[in-house]
Amino acid sequence: MAVIVPTITTNEPHIFREQIERVTAFAPRVHIDLADGVFTENHLISPIQSWWPDGTVADIHLMFEDPVAQAETIISLRPDLVIIHAEAAGNLLGLVDHWHQFGLKVGISLLQDTTPADAHALIAVADHVLLFSGNLGHFGGVADLRLLNKIPEIKAINAQAEIGWDGGISLDNAGELARGGVDVLNVGGAIQRAEEPKEAYRRLLTECA
Repeated sequence: MAVIVPTITTNEPHIFREQIERVTAFAPRVHIDLADGVFTENHLISPIQSWWPDGTVADIHLMFEDPVAQAETIISLRPDLVIIHAEAAGNLLGLVDHWHQFGLKVGISLLQDTTPADAHALIAVADHVLLFSGNLGHFGGVADLRLLNKIPEIKAINAQAEIGWDGGISLDNAGELARGGVDVLNVGGAIQRAEEPKEAYRRLLTECA
């Protein structure tokens, strides 16, 4: 069964606290967006400002042009999973290997126009592959379900990789995404902006059952 993972997206530390406390009251796993304002059009909270409660499984989505420069900071934070973009600069294969040596799981995110073939070498060593259909650094976006066509190609490269989705998830499409092979649905606005976030989370889980 697919899991629902609430997303934390902000450039304000006090809003970060509000968002993370809101969802960790009911969700065991969170997805934390970090962005440098270079790879993305806006700057989000920095790695050293990020945190999560004890017992929470945290995934960090590192939307950085130069993720290698954040290598040691990420190790010090000890997330369960760190996701970098296949389109980022630097020795990404070396970075994946370095983090693996410290016991971190590593994911590779593909923007809409990036094919699995473009990122073959990275996907081959990844623990997770994130299909990105959103608007980098923002809640919202549109879920382009055509991106599900990438999943068989990803599985042909790395059958064990967990498949994630980021962007435009709602009650209308969560079930289809899960049936299409997505294991992890990272949900931002549909939970954070809901009148009753816990109920929104529960309903999304039901759609994916």
